[in-house]
Amino acid sequence: MFRTFLMTSALCLATALPASATDIDAMTDGERDAFRAEVRAYLLDNPEVLMEAIAVLEERRAQDAAQADVALLENYGEEIFNDGFSYVGGNPDGDITVVEFLDYQCSFCKRAFPAVEELIAGDGNIRFIVKEFPILGDASVLGSRYAIAVKNLYGDDAYKIIHDELMLLRGGLTPQTLVRLSEDQNFDHDDIRAEMDNEDITRIIDANRDLAARLQIQGTPSFIMGVTFVRGFLELNQMRQVIASERQNQG
Repeated sequence: MFRTFLMTSALCLATALPASATDIDAMTDGERDAFRAEVRAYLLDNPEVLMEAIAVLEERRAQDAAQADVALLENYGEEIFNDGFSYVGGNPDGDITVVEFLDYQCSFCKRAFPAVEELIAGDGNIRFIVKEFPILGDASVLGSRYAIAVKNLYGDDAYKIIHDELMLLRGGLTPQTLVRLSEDQNFDHDDIRAEMDNEDITRIIDANRDLAARLQIQGTPSFIMGVTFVRGFLELNQMRQVIASERQNQG
């Protein structure tokens, strides 16, 4: 990367020189060596040029990434926002949709959970979608299959209760943990256990994994807030800043 910065800076310097003086192909070996020496000397005397070049390069990369993300939303928007099987909470008619890809064994997902809850409750105008994305082993898959099975059998309100309990869980996620959760909510655990083997649940998880791969999402938590992708953890104030920016851009 540093080599790229040097080349960028050299090109910036070259544009200030006559075209004949910077036609590399037309230079002799001695002229090329002299030109390189001049560029090196200039950068050593003016190191701030490197920082300017870095800033320009980073801005261009950010713009390119944002444009690529907008294209992903255009291509896969229906699967992201209206797949027909993911939990939808918050305000169903909210002006901003927040999508979270999460794993119940992910420590950063658990850390983000209270911030997400406060964001949605405090705002009142956010549509919130959960994408079950178990990527951290068998216990993660177990948790997602259980949560989806509860949703299938008992509905969205029951799913949200279990989702919250799994996000707040400390320690290992085991079959015994799920039995206790079922008992606490007076759910028939035998029915849930049978539903967990439903191939439809396998298809849902596989669909979320496939979608994540196409969206270049590799870790959890990952968010889509309006048209902004956030592939990683955010603090509450950062979430609010993204939402405010999204609304400003909408207006």
